[in-house]
Amino acid sequence: MEQSQFAFEADALREKGEPALVVDVDGFEGPLDLLLALARTQKVDLSRISILELAEQYLVFVEAARRIRLELAADYLVMAAWLAYLKSRLLLPEPAKEEGPSAADLAADLTERLRRLERIRAAAAHLATRDRIGHEVFGRGAPEPLRRDGPQVYEATLYELLAAYGAQRQKMALSQVRFAPRNVLSLADARERLERLIGRLGLVGDWARLDGFLLNWMADPKMRATALASGFSASLEMVREGLIDVQQDEPFAPIWIRSRGAAASDGEGR
Repeated sequence: MEQSQFAFEADALREKGEPALVVDVDGFEGPLDLLLALARTQKVDLSRISILELAEQYLVFVEAARRIRLELAADYLVMAAWLAYLKSRLLLPEPAKEEGPSAADLAADLTERLRRLERIRAAAAHLATRDRIGHEVFGRGAPEPLRRDGPQVYEATLYELLAAYGAQRQKMALSQVRFAPRNVLSLADARERLERLIGRLGLVGDWARLDGFLLNWMADPKMRATALASGFSASLEMVREGLIDVQQDEPFAPIWIRSRGAAASDGEGR
């Protein structure tokens, strides 16, 4: 990039009214990127690159950029200072006794870094051409299970084996539980029983205990609760329909019923 290019960009920014001048370095991320781009411009092999000529080009670039923008990145200036030092070491004769690496070693190290950066960029460009997951290639919804070949070995103590065996036996026992069906007196059967006997009660015209109509079921202790519940529910339905009257003297006392027709003719309570 020559100085005229920087001047052209500066004029364009002035025409747009930009408050500050910005130098476009083509997306370079650091000094090594710029050195690599300069080496590519000269179309030379990195293994045969002249560090001296490369340092000259880099220093010219940084000097031209600083004229346009004073706030140039610090890492570019650090590299420029280091290249200036390397250039002086390459131009001057080697001292008899020197401390630290020689200029040739520094130049070789820089060349190796540039070659490494070139390989990284080539690998990145190759990866960019491959299909990307989520864009060109999409994975399956559910991951496939991993298949393991070979015998599986489990380690467990005697207590763990007994606990596992007991849990399995308990699971099998619970899965085989069956509850026997319970005999119940349905609401329809209880009402049919009351309606069949209510005629006799109406002829007599007196109160009778509800459980007296359910003697066939009250004798069995297992059927006593269901007989009382169904008989009482059936009697409430018949009260709602105006067929019978129901009376109870106190809580938990016997329930008495009589025909509504008998109540109209009698007009008295029990």
